[in-house]
This record gives sequence, structure tokens and C-alpha cells, in this order.
Amino acid sequence: MIEGHAQADHVHLCLGIPPKYSVASIVGFLKGKSAIRLHREFGQSKNIGKHFWIRGYFVSTVGRNEETIRAYIRHQDESDKSQLNLPEFD
Repeated sequence: MIEGHAQADHVHLCLGIPPKYSVASIVGFLKGKSAIRLHREFGQSKNIGKHFWIRGYFVSTVGRNEETIRAYIRHQDESDKSQLNLPEFD
């Protein structure tokens, strides 16, 4: 993982994936392992069910503009709050 940021309703990740692995297999692995871990840690909670992630995801390749995308990921939370006038959450 090169860069990442989690929000209440979605996650942004910038990953470096070797060419021998498919994007689908890496995303499936990450979503599967994280769902299992969350279920183990918070499974008793009524808010965490067995189906934590939605089926889809968005992927784009990064070329010369990697730093721009990493900055976007880093500052996405601030951008969303300013655009939607959302309150601060701890």
C-alpha cells in the first residue's frame, strides 16, 4: 500500500501491484481478509454484519500523476467536509 485513507462510507487506496497478480484477486483478497478481521473484532456489534463490503470497486491506473492522486487520497476527507458542510467526527 502506497497511500490510503478510510472514511465512514468508503476507502481510498493507492496500491502497487506486481504484474503477475490481477487487480481483481488483490481487491478480493483485501476485502475478504479485512471483512473477516472486522467480523472477528466487532462481530458482536449489530452494525457489523457478515456482508461488510459491497460487491463492486473502482480501479484506475496511475502513471505520471501518482503524486496528484496520492494528495487527493490524503486530503479527501477535508474536501468532502468542506463541500458538504459535514460535522467533525472523532
